[in-house]
Amino acid sequence: MDRRTEEGTRVRLCVQGYLARMKQSSARVVPLTGDASDRRYFRVQPAKGAAYVMAVHAQPFDVKKLPFINVADLFSTMGVPVPAIIGHAADLGVLALEDLGDVTLQADLGTAEDEEHARRYREAVGIIDVIQRRGAELKSIKYLPYQISFDSTKLMWELEFFYRHFLEGYRGVTVSPAEREALTEEFTTIVEELAAEPTVLCHRDYHSRNLMVHDDKLFAIDFQDARMGPDTYDLVSLLRDSYVDLSERTVNELMAYFLALRGRRDEAGEFKARFDLMALQRNMKALGTFGYQTLARGNTVYIQYMPRTLAYVQANLARHERFARLHEILARNIDELR
Repeated sequence: MDRRTEEGTRVRLCVQGYLARMKQSSARVVPLTGDASDRRYFRVQPAKGAAYVMAVHAQPFDVKKLPFINVADLFSTMGVPVPAIIGHAADLGVLALEDLGDVTLQADLGTAEDEEHARRYREAVGIIDVIQRRGAELKSIKYLPYQISFDSTKLMWELEFFYRHFLEGYRGVTVSPAEREALTEEFTTIVEELAAEPTVLCHRDYHSRNLMVHDDKLFAIDFQDARMGPDTYDLVSLLRDSYVDLSERTVNELMAYFLALRGRRDEAGEFKARFDLMALQRNMKALGTFGYQTLARGNTVYIQYMPRTLAYVQANLARHERFARLHEILARNIDELR
C-alpha cells in the first residue's frame, strides 16, 4: 500500500468512526477542496438536521491544546465571525464545524458588482481593525497567539523557504556563492526591519480564500496559526493577494480606509513603505509555498497563482531603490523579475 492509499484509508476510517459515534452512518459525505495543510475536509449531510463540515487532522489532538479551538474562542470573544465548533472526536483527529457554504470572497468577486465588491473589501478591512484593536484589549497568556510571534528567525525561515522551494526547487536555479551570501545579507536586512515594527495580533493567512461569504457577511477561517506580528501583515495578505487582482487605486483606497479606522491618517507615507516591505517578504514566502506544494506534494493548482505573485514582487523590487541589489540578483535568475 503506497503512502497516499494508506493515508486515504486512515482518513476514511476516521470519518466512518465519527459518524458511527454520532449515529449518522447513513449521512451523505462529500469531499471538499482543502487548503495547503495536511487536513482533509468533508461536508456531512445527516438524514436529519443541518449539514456540517468535518475537518480530519493528520493525527489525534488534545482538545485543550488544539490551536484552532483556542483561536476560535479568542476571535469569537472579540466579535470576529468564525464557524461554530459543533463537536469533536480528539482520538480520531476529527473536528466538526458549522457549514458556511462554498462561497469564498475570491469566488464572490467573480459575480459581485463593483459596489458590492467595494463593500466586501471594506468589511474585510474592518475585521482586521477588530483583530488588532480587540486583540490588544484581550491579550492573555491563555490564548496561544500571544505566545507566538513573527520574529526575525521565523521571517528569515520563510525567505529561506522561498530560496529552497521556489528558486532552487521549482525553478532549478543554482546561484553562485557570492550571490548566496548577498541574498542572505539582503534577507537579514528585511527580516530585522520587519521584526522591529509595531506588533499586533494577526490572523496570519488573511486572504480571499480564507474569508467565506455566509448570511451576507464575511467569516474568517483557517485562523489556527494566528500570532503576533507586524501591523501591516494581515492588510498585505488581503491587498497583495495571490488569488485576486486589485487595482492600485483600490489598494490605496483600502489602505487609507484602514488607517482611518485606526486613527492614523497622518501615517500614510510611512505606512505604505512598511506595507511594501511586508508585501515583498510575504509574496516571496508565498512563492516558496507554491513551489513546495507543486514539487513535494504534487499539488499543481498553485502554479496558476505564481505569475500574479511574481508581479507583486517585481513591482516592489522596482519601486524602492533600497532593493536594488536584491532585485539585481533575483532578476538574473528569475526572468519575470527583470
